[in-house]
Amino acid sequence: MANLLYMYLRPLAISLALLFSSLFGMRAQDILKDVRMNAPHPRLLMTRADEAVIKSSATKDCFWREVDSLLMKAANDALTLPAPRRVVVGRRLLDVSRETLRRVLLLGYAYRMTGDNRYGQRAEQELLSVSAFSDWNPSHYLDVAEMTTAVAIGYDWLFGMMSNATKETVRQAIIDKGLRPSFDVRYNNWIERENNWNQVCNAAMAYGALAIYEDASSLADSVIWRSVSSIHKPMKNYGPDGAYPEGYSYWGFGTTYNVMLIDALEKCFGSDFNLSRQKGFLQTAGFILHMVAPDHESFNYGDNKDTGRMSPAMFWLAKQNKDLSLLWNERSLFKKGNKKKLMDYRFFTLAMLWGAGTNMRHLPEPQRKVWVSPSCVTPVALMRTSWDDAKAIYLAFKGGSASSSHAHLDAGSFVMVANGERWAMDFGRQDYNSLESLGLDIWNKAQNSDRWKVFRYNNMAHNTLTFDNQLQDVRGYVCLDSTLHTANKFAASVNLTPVYVGQVKLAKRQVQIVDDKYVLVSDEIRTGKKGTTMRWTMLTPAKAELRGKNKIVLSRNGKHMRMEISAPVKIRLRTWSTVPTTAYDAPNPGTMLVGFESALPANSHYTFRVKLIPE
Repeated sequence: MANLLYMYLRPLAISLALLFSSLFGMRAQDILKDVRMNAPHPRLLMTRADEAVIKSSATKDCFWREVDSLLMKAANDALTLPAPRRVVVGRRLLDVSRETLRRVLLLGYAYRMTGDNRYGQRAEQELLSVSAFSDWNPSHYLDVAEMTTAVAIGYDWLFGMMSNATKETVRQAIIDKGLRPSFDVRYNNWIERENNWNQVCNAAMAYGALAIYEDASSLADSVIWRSVSSIHKPMKNYGPDGAYPEGYSYWGFGTTYNVMLIDALEKCFGSDFNLSRQKGFLQTAGFILHMVAPDHESFNYGDNKDTGRMSPAMFWLAKQNKDLSLLWNERSLFKKGNKKKLMDYRFFTLAMLWGAGTNMRHLPEPQRKVWVSPSCVTPVALMRTSWDDAKAIYLAFKGGSASSSHAHLDAGSFVMVANGERWAMDFGRQDYNSLESLGLDIWNKAQNSDRWKVFRYNNMAHNTLTFDNQLQDVRGYVCLDSTLHTANKFAASVNLTPVYVGQVKLAKRQVQIVDDKYVLVSDEIRTGKKGTTMRWTMLTPAKAELRGKNKIVLSRNGKHMRMEISAPVKIRLRTWSTVPTTAYDAPNPGTMLVGFESALPANSHYTFRVKLIPE
């Protein structure tokens, strides 16, 4: 059967190789000419040699013993879960694919650590169930990608225990439902994308190819070569210094798969074909280290969730960088995080696979308190007053463009944490299906797109400026003009004028932490031939009390912060409700917008200063 399959697929693979050589200007034999696949099963993520290190860490190291205990508990829970069913929600099978990946990693890990056939047999059931699906929903190819990853890992890890009939069934599913649709032009536009789709789909297809390499080597070579060639497109966005344009949560998605691909290539071919040397890629660990605030939540700009959680890829990156301080947050996120959510995270097993052997008890404190990326796709400035003080001030600030992937109209926005509380926050994304199911086209980035009708996505719900209730300009791009880091001041400034074209003549914003005591936000505004009403807003989960003409006191969990506004012109203190006014906007309980409005005459020039003083 294997030889027949090879004879059938070889002509297809050759023709595809010729096609893609014209697209990428490279040939499969050029990329793979100096390497040979001779790695035995299991070869994806955890080899036999890796098992020994992991078992030793789980036995001798208290941190990894606790991780192992959680993984085994989650694996035991998975033993009794019902088999997966092909349930498409909206246009996505993604939840099923991701849950399958989580279960296969957990059950496969438990089987390989204990040798107990119960785990292996239950994982095998998972593979047979999804292999029987009519398809893996190629119209939304992320669904295929994550399912292919799950099935490829299961096939590889359970190779020694599965019957030949089961292997044939699973192998055929990888080819027919995973790899083959990736050459269909109706489904594979991710090959040209420069975002997480490219990273995830290319890595996943490579995993499918590597798992079944012996039985379809020509097809596998074509897939692997395509993945190595195509993934350079999104990886260029890590340059020059490691900032990931799509933000924290999507970093966890795209970068994890990118690391998975590199890891697999090294294990199977002894080379990553220079992928890890791409500009900014290894430095991206510093970006994620500084994106987590002292409250253990993230700077969640764009379509990102605020919840901080362990990022398994950080363990791989810390080893590559030879810098254990990069794991400073990973240790505390594990100790203080919700263990149930960790066990529900499909990538949690990877923390053990990539982190075992690392001494987590004596991590060095990070040396830098400021991390700045001034001119990448999404420029950010990330500042804090301390790494080991739970009451430290944390300030994160961004520029960028709403035209970039998963971006909002939020240039000039910031978040602030102090005394363990998040005073200035960001909503992040609304559930995509809740909007798509009502017919909203939220992926159109035009100025008049449905996307900007969504409250959470436009500038009126972010910690930035609005003029005459107009939207920021989608085409505008905001870079960091300057940064300052001295003993008693951390500051960053942007020129916001490109996103307010036609609204004001000049808009500049500077944010800074002063004397490790408070945050100062300064806005310089110059109007043109017509006057305008400026709205200064800050989204907060706190309660607000307006005091006098220029002071607002925020209260949360028995703690307080003062907002003191210095203005050269009359202002009106305001609060705004975040209760939805449309049928499609999500509820936003426990939040409000605070700030002020000011009528600015034509040809005027003013500077407004807002102090955010934690008490």
